[in-house]
Amino acid sequence: MTADIDPKLLEILVCPLTKGPLEYDRDAGELISRKAGIAYPIRDGIPIMLPDEARQLEE
Repeated sequence: MTADIDPKLLEILVCPLTKGPLEYDRDAGELISRKAGIAYPIRDGIPIMLPDEARQLEE
Protein backbone atom coordinates (compact mmCIF):
# COMPACT_ATOMS: atom_id res chain seq x y z
CA MET A 1 0.00 0.00 0.00
CA THR A 2 1.41 3.38 -1.00
CA ALA A 3 0.70 6.58 0.84
CA ASP A 4 0.04 9.86 -0.93
CA ILE A 5 2.77 12.45 -0.80
CA ASP A 6 1.97 15.95 0.40
CA PRO A 7 1.46 18.18 -2.67
CA LYS A 8 3.34 21.05 -0.98
CA LEU A 9 6.33 18.76 -0.46
CA LEU A 10 6.21 17.73 -4.10
CA GLU A 11 6.30 21.40 -5.11
CA ILE A 12 9.63 21.98 -3.34
CA LEU A 13 11.38 18.67 -4.06
CA VAL A 14 13.65 18.55 -7.09
CA CYS A 15 15.90 15.90 -8.56
CA PRO A 16 19.28 16.12 -6.80
CA LEU A 17 21.09 15.39 -10.08
CA THR A 18 19.31 17.73 -12.50
CA LYS A 19 17.55 20.14 -10.11
CA GLY A 20 14.51 19.53 -12.33
CA PRO A 21 10.91 18.81 -11.31
CA LEU A 22 9.68 15.44 -10.10
CA GLU A 23 6.46 13.59 -10.93
CA TYR A 24 4.67 11.45 -8.37
CA ASP A 25 3.77 7.93 -9.51
CA ARG A 26 1.28 6.78 -6.89
CA ASP A 27 0.94 3.23 -8.25
CA ALA A 28 4.70 2.60 -8.19
CA GLY A 29 5.34 4.66 -5.05
CA GLU A 30 8.09 6.65 -6.74
CA LEU A 31 9.14 10.16 -7.64
CA ILE A 32 10.16 10.31 -11.29
CA SER A 33 12.77 12.58 -12.80
CA ARG A 34 12.10 12.53 -16.55
CA LYS A 35 15.14 14.71 -17.22
CA ALA A 36 17.51 12.23 -15.48
CA GLY A 37 15.56 9.15 -16.55
CA ILE A 38 15.38 7.76 -13.01
CA ALA A 39 12.79 7.08 -10.30
CA TYR A 40 13.38 7.64 -6.59
CA PRO A 41 11.56 5.26 -4.22
CA ILE A 42 9.22 6.38 -1.46
CA ARG A 43 9.49 4.22 1.65
CA ASP A 44 7.08 4.61 4.57
CA GLY A 45 6.00 7.96 3.12
CA ILE A 46 9.58 9.26 2.92
CA PRO A 47 11.14 10.05 -0.48
CA ILE A 48 14.60 8.49 -0.73
CA MET A 49 16.39 11.14 -2.79
CA LEU A 50 19.70 9.31 -3.16
CA PRO A 51 20.89 8.63 -6.72
CA ASP A 52 22.29 5.27 -5.57
CA GLU A 53 18.78 4.22 -4.47
CA ALA A 54 17.08 5.32 -7.70
CA ARG A 55 16.27 2.98 -10.55
CA GLN A 56 16.70 3.66 -14.25
CA LEU A 57 13.48 4.23 -16.16
CA GLU A 58 12.78 1.91 -19.04
CA GLU A 59 12.11 3.82 -22.22
